[in-house]
Amino acid sequence: SPAIMRRFRAVRGLLPSPVPRAHGPPGAATVVRHRQDGPAQPPSAARLAGAPTLREFLRALPQDNVGSGPGEQAEGPPPYLSGPGVSCSGRRVYFETYGCQMNVNDTEIAWSILQKNGYVKSSSCAEADVILLVTCSIREKAEQTIWNRLKQLATLKSKRTKSQVPLKIAILGCMAERLKEEILEKEKLVDVIAGPDSYRDLPRLLTVAEAGQKAVNVLLSLDETYADVMPVQVNTMTKSAFVSVMRGCNNMCSYCIVPFTRGRERSRPISSILKEVKMLSDQGVKEVMLLGQNVNSYCDTSEVSLHTKEPTHLSRGFNTIYKNKLRGLRFADLLDQVSRIDPEMRIRFTSPHPKDFPDEVLCLIQERANICKHIHLPAQSGSTAVLKAMRRGYTREAYLELVEHIRRIIPGISLSSDIIAGFCGETEDDHLQTISLLREVRYNIGYLFAYSMRKKTHSYHRLQDSVPAIVKQRRLEELITTSKRSKMELCGRSDGNIKVIFPSVEISCDWSSGMLASIKPGDYILVQITSASSQSLKGTPICHTTLNNSTRMTSENRKTVSYGQ
Repeated sequence: SPAIMRRFRAVRGLLPSPVPRAHGPPGAATVVRHRQDGPAQPPSAARLAGAPTLREFLRALPQDNVGSGPGEQAEGPPPYLSGPGVSCSGRRVYFETYGCQMNVNDTEIAWSILQKNGYVKSSSCAEADVILLVTCSIREKAEQTIWNRLKQLATLKSKRTKSQVPLKIAILGCMAERLKEEILEKEKLVDVIAGPDSYRDLPRLLTVAEAGQKAVNVLLSLDETYADVMPVQVNTMTKSAFVSVMRGCNNMCSYCIVPFTRGRERSRPISSILKEVKMLSDQGVKEVMLLGQNVNSYCDTSEVSLHTKEPTHLSRGFNTIYKNKLRGLRFADLLDQVSRIDPEMRIRFTSPHPKDFPDEVLCLIQERANICKHIHLPAQSGSTAVLKAMRRGYTREAYLELVEHIRRIIPGISLSSDIIAGFCGETEDDHLQTISLLREVRYNIGYLFAYSMRKKTHSYHRLQDSVPAIVKQRRLEELITTSKRSKMELCGRSDGNIKVIFPSVEISCDWSSGMLASIKPGDYILVQITSASSQSLKGTPICHTTLNNSTRMTSENRKTVSYGQ
């Protein structure tokens, strides 16, 4: 404690200087000799050589008086935890979530923690006492959205009357981790900054902020998975849910900020995942998305009895920059056990890396009716030269071979991908190779972005952002396709994660019933497909169904659609 350190410094200051060893007759000048093979010690080092160490000092202290000096009272809890008027119980919180599905799940984790500490949810930011922005840092545009939002919140904060509790603003997630210094310097209205691994500390951080201080915790963890925190869904009306199974990433792709904002890979114990999925099933949830920055590299080593010496099997022609994992339950084990909980609950997962698709995962997807026949397979580029610069660990040829292998094991599989336009050094020929990859693979869904350089990444330190912005935009526009739907139509997703658009009408309760019923969120609907675009399907709803009954009725032109996903 500070009091102990003060006493320690005081005692050391009162000790007489150590008596050096004399090398001469009595009365002669004292000389301190030094070893010939080391640097000469400064006088201060010689004086401290005989002083007690901190451990020796603490051992000598009376145990019932630690922390109290002469005339001092024993130090109590810091004032921001015990002072009057700083209780946060009953404070109203409002979340705004930006970015990926993991941020949605992080919001649910943070809300669960705050709810248990007496906070209540506000229906609008105007009524809130605390506004928490769960942020994204993957691209510059995502961060600019937050900067713009903070300007709007500054106005809201300034309108707070003296009779009201002062409004507190918190920045959570990846942007907090990446730009903590800049946020503190640039935006004085921000009271709390919390990284992705510090949500357990939110109650304390907000209490510090209530006392008028800035509160920051952006420490990354090697083991935090929030396994014992049961997320509370912010949107209780939805029939789908996100379940985080692992956090962080070890891949270190040259363009990616995730390892620096989310930390190293660590997997959540499978027992806690199964418990959460079972709870969601009991609540009537019809679809679960398993989440992770590299979800299919899942490896649970929490129980010794579950360890195996079998190494991780990578996709053929793929490699990693880190050592192969040699033990633990793998992604195939997780998929197997999760899919057994409720045969009428669809299972999806994102975001995977193409390197982690061994045959046991692919065969399981094919065998289980409730594991959706959709795989997100981020290519990022169709050029081997660009893939090497990105440090993706595969070539164009290896990627295409994997696509063919997946389609051979899972006929009719739906594939989606991420593509970056204008990465460092990308030539026009590289761009044309990416266009040809899109044509050859024929993805069902594509997520296309212009490259945005991020500080701290390998590309920031080693490569040049050489493609002009106007060229990036032109190349992006050449890759992008879009689809739209009417407000009078409903939207669901097929087993292959394809968006299916259909009219909002009453339909038969089942295949043979004459009774009609409206379509509600969470219903499974058999839809006759009538047309298709690059991003979606359109069709006519036929009847309500279940996953088990739909197997015999589904065909190439008939799809079972989950409405409200």
